[in-house]
Amino acid sequence: MKYKTSGVCSREINFEVVDGKLHNVSYVGGCNGNLQGIGKLVEGMEIHEAINRLEGISCNGRPTSCPDQLSKALKQYLANN
Repeated sequence: MKYKTSGVCSREINFEVVDGKLHNVSYVGGCNGNLQGIGKLVEGMEIHEAINRLEGISCNGRPTSCPDQLSKALKQYLANN
């Protein structure tokens, strides 16, 4: 799935879901090293667990962050599948 981010430095999040688990999470733009780290940390994680861990994280006073945007992308995925 491709998700267009909003309110953060990254522009897009790409990921796959297999049997309810996250795979191949990658970001376009943003802080490359940190975002690669997020992708590695959530690899194989159940969708609901990732949402619970990432939802509500803010960045530099903004109401959202790249991890929070991933939680929003996952919620959209669940709503559509």
